[in-house]
Amino acid sequence: MPIESEHRASDSRYIHRVWRGRASGTETMTSIATSTWELVFWEEGGVVHAAARGPETSASTAELTGDSTSFGITFAHGASMPHLPVSAIVDGGVESVRATERSFVLAGEEWELPSFENAEQFVEKLVRAGVLVRDPLVDDVVWGGAARIGTRSVQRRVAGATGLTQGAIRQIDRAREAAILIESGVPALEVVHRLGYYDQPHLARALQRFIGRTATQLQNPEQTDPLSLLYKSDEPERS
Repeated sequence: MPIESEHRASDSRYIHRVWRGRASGTETMTSIATSTWELVFWEEGGVVHAAARGPETSASTAELTGDSTSFGITFAHGASMPHLPVSAIVDGGVESVRATERSFVLAGEEWELPSFENAEQFVEKLVRAGVLVRDPLVDDVVWGGAARIGTRSVQRRVAGATGLTQGAIRQIDRAREAAILIESGVPALEVVHRLGYYDQPHLARALQRFIGRTATQLQNPEQTDPLSLLYKSDEPERS
């Protein structure tokens, strides 16, 4: 199989998902839109890289060459790094100035390279050092919670912590959920009604923009390039 990947949930309030993958002989992959940012580590051609990658507001094509392995920590809405605002890396990213098989540089300091298994321990170190912070209101609002402060203040806090508006986050996450349902065999018309799209053309535009696929292509994935990680976003416990 050209791309192999696995992912898992986390009990950390700062982490949305932890994933790892391996690619071999694949030329292109469709990277779907995502409302979250992540730290990514990968090795390609014997060279180790580390980078912070921001939310992606539309689907895009990623080029893959040769064999590579990768690992990532996807952060929950509301988690951010004060030295690198998420708004600065939307549809982009910043690579570490130095990374080896043992360590990398983040916020001007050297850190031991984390792994799929110890992501939570690594994140706790970032939190204790003040490199990673969390605004609990943001995650609550994104998942439909009732804000206790003014709407404009909420909007500013959501945008500051996520780099996106509440509307953009919901559009992206709804399209991802729609894609999962269609892949599982749910008819497009039922998806329209279940997720609140106006009609099938509205759903089709969302899928094309955020997933880079039509409903027919999602129903026949073997006929298209591989997709980046697509999984259901389970609502976190609020605190």
